[in-house]
Amino acid sequence: MALSGKATVAAAVMAAAVLMLFAGEASALTCGQVDSTLAPCVAYATGREKMLSQRCCGGVRSLNALARSTPDRKAACECLKSLARGIKSIDMGKVSGVPGKCGVSVPFPIALSTDCAKVH
Repeated sequence: MALSGKATVAAAVMAAAVLMLFAGEASALTCGQVDSTLAPCVAYATGREKMLSQRCCGGVRSLNALARSTPDRKAACECLKSLARGIKSIDMGKVSGVPGKCGVSVPFPIALSTDCAKVH
């Protein structure tokens, strides 16, 4: 039984929507997203500011909300490490405490030594 033109288009749209849904689950965060959400934290992490800003904590909460799947958390971990290596005078002791100070629980340690492949 052949589908009408409208039914064929509707079936194609539904198939595309299902594929995008599953592809969205498999896709990971980009380092650009991680960088932009955490940019307000750099001044604190480098000692230029003594207190965490609300913008920093907002970015931490936003990143935590974005990183719900395992691929996203692994990508965030790798991006965080890459970002930290690129910032001169970063204090990783301060950085590791930022999520807790912002009221966010992160499922992996924030450290350059973290094995991101083991992040779940």
